[in-house]
Amino acid sequence: MKLSWIAFLFWSLRALAADGVELDRFLAEVKSLSASFIQQTLDEHGQVSRQNFGRFYLKRPGRFRWNYETPYRQEIVADGDKVWFYDPDLAQVTVKNIDAALGSAPALLLSGKLELKQRFVIVGQGKEKERAWVELKPKSEEDVFRSLRVELVRGILAAMEIADNFGHLTRILFEHVQLNPILADGLFRFVPPPNADIFEG
Repeated sequence: MKLSWIAFLFWSLRALAADGVELDRFLAEVKSLSASFIQQTLDEHGQVSRQNFGRFYLKRPGRFRWNYETPYRQEIVADGDKVWFYDPDLAQVTVKNIDAALGSAPALLLSGKLELKQRFVIVGQGKEKERAWVELKPKSEEDVFRSLRVELVRGILAAMEIADNFGHLTRILFEHVQLNPILADGLFRFVPPPNADIFEG
């Protein structure tokens, strides 16, 4: 869409303000959430090189379950204090505290456990009809993320795109999103299987 410079500047400023408001409103309204997801890894040409499917559950503050179902099973569970990574094929469990697990679990950004404005610079990326984009850039150069882009549709989480410091790009598309469903606390408790090796990360 081609606009005059004045119109473009006005539209950009309005979009940036709206993006921040929409993200803040979404995070303020969400107490729990469930959704299915498609996670895509993109190569240097922007083509999908790997794709995973699963279910995502969130209960603020600090709890979520990220279940990869196909093509390989994996569970990531946050209980409010720790994050548990379980690989059934390897029979391995890795345990990390929530802050240390940030790079491995993008769901932490939605969990209410982190102060986003203290850790990230939040930049509006524009708005088109019912879609809005917001980019989060870490303030620390030691963070594992280079940037994280959130897409909202009608004020509801639709996608996340994560660029890390190694040049990898991951896109997560959310479908069948339910806001504030009733989720049992037990969904966010992880008990390691008796045959699993446990590593503290």
